[in-house]
Amino acid sequence: MDANNLGQVNRTIMRRYIFKINRTYRGRSPSGDEMTSLKVLLLTGRSLSQAKGKEYGKLSKQYFEGVATCELDPEDLKTLGISPGENVRVATKSGSVVVRAVASTQSPHRGLAFIPYGLWASMLSDVETDGTGMPSFKGVEAEVVPARGEKVLSFEELVKQISGGK
Repeated sequence: MDANNLGQVNRTIMRRYIFKINRTYRGRSPSGDEMTSLKVLLLTGRSLSQAKGKEYGKLSKQYFEGVATCELDPEDLKTLGISPGENVRVATKSGSVVVRAVASTQSPHRGLAFIPYGLWASMLSDVETDGTGMPSFKGVEAEVVPARGEKVLSFEELVKQISGGK
């Protein structure tokens, strides 16, 4: 099988997988407001904004703004009833974190969410490595919900949360 065929097979598998998990649910938030949640496939990886922010340091505003984000397809933002810049909570079986929603410029790719490598993405990764020594950062099932009124925690605040306030 040549590279073109392999790429087509991978795209077909990805579309079928996304079709299975890209579901929208309606429920109630703790305050009783109607809330929409979206099942997505979470991808994490390097990004230009992450690389730029690292040059200023991981405690910098530039790093925070470049990494504490979740890129979503513009149609998925509409489904959630939110605008770019609003906060969302992303949850996996391993954890959850509040990040700022950003409209992806690489759309259309409904049902996919992208969070740049960093502490916020690490909050969602599974400690299980399946014998590889490396947790899975790609293709993780996740749920995204609007997080109006919730704060995106800073690097320092997340570290305190992880360490129990120490």
